[in-house]
Amino acid sequence: MSTTNVARRLRIRRGIRNKISGTPERPRLSVFKSNKAIYAQLIDDTQGATLTAANSIELGVKNNTIDTSKSVGLKLAEKAKAAGIETVVFDRGGYQYHGQVKALAEGAREGGLKF
Repeated sequence: MSTTNVARRLRIRRGIRNKISGTPERPRLSVFKSNKAIYAQLIDDTQGATLTAANSIELGVKNNTIDTSKSVGLKLAEKAKAAGIETVVFDRGGYQYHGQVKALAEGAREGGLKF
């Protein structure tokens, strides 16, 4: 039985979400990529609430590159620091830890988030 790339990613994502969860002290940094943008948000899973979010659209960037992803990570870290958040749990959303996802994580680390 063959699976599509989307179905494979969603299966991997379910496995990741069974293992990690965000709390108010250590929220989950969730990543989503589309063809046009990359999105990241800090989520408190105990309340089901988004604490803060950043994406490439609000930065005014039209193309989706590694540099864009890094700047989204920096912006998210800046917003998290303002909200008093220093440590997070990284949820790569079923994507490989490579390219844009890795750049976003490195940007968030450079911005001061620990995970």
